[in-house]
Amino acid sequence: MLVDIFSTFDDHNFVFMNYYILMWVLVLFCGSFLFCMKWVSSSLSMELFNVLKLVVFTQSSRSFGSKLGGFSLVLSSFFIVLFVFNMSGLVPYVFSVSAHLSFSLSFGFCFWASLIISSFSYNFLVSLSHLLPVGAPSFLNPFLVLVETASIFFRPLTISIRLVANISAGHIVLGLVGSFLCEAIISGSLISLVVICMLEMGYFTFEFGVAMIQSYIFCLLVSLYSEEHAF
Repeated sequence: MLVDIFSTFDDHNFVFMNYYILMWVLVLFCGSFLFCMKWVSSSLSMELFNVLKLVVFTQSSRSFGSKLGGFSLVLSSFFIVLFVFNMSGLVPYVFSVSAHLSFSLSFGFCFWASLIISSFSYNFLVSLSHLLPVGAPSFLNPFLVLVETASIFFRPLTISIRLVANISAGHIVLGLVGSFLCEAIISGSLISLVVICMLEMGYFTFEFGVAMIQSYIFCLLVSLYSEEHAF
């Protein structure tokens, strides 16, 4: 069967680990990760996850969202989960979950809706006051309220599309370089093979950084949205 560069985003395509198997593997991984906390000496992976968790936890603790019970802990935990999903998509023949809008939009909408509902439930009038910028001319107030309302409603979509676009673009480029690598192996050109291998390894390292940065940006935007919570 002929496939294109977007075939890796199809969960019904022939991949080594589809969506459902990947979910079970990650659940077992998180369970083993929790048991690692009971060991006498922590491993290198445990220290790495602790550092990553501390970065997001510190960032969210500086925002007004830290006044919400468990907000910093949930956000730092979600950062680890999202980072693991992004990294699992870089493994060959593994279905990339975070490159789909249904995945990112589900989490983005839940975070956004929980902050909106919590803010309006705590103080309705203060939450409404955030729809109007301070010092705006009186004749522009109705228009500015509509613009601010539309921008707030588009927030979960924008952070979700940002994540999907960056992750999927990297997977597409890796697929293209991989196809060129296969052609170089078949043709037997040693120079082309070495150059493409170096390019593939360099871009894979770049995508490792992108996976970490995009996970951090997603959680950073959620923490910035919590700044408008009514207190």
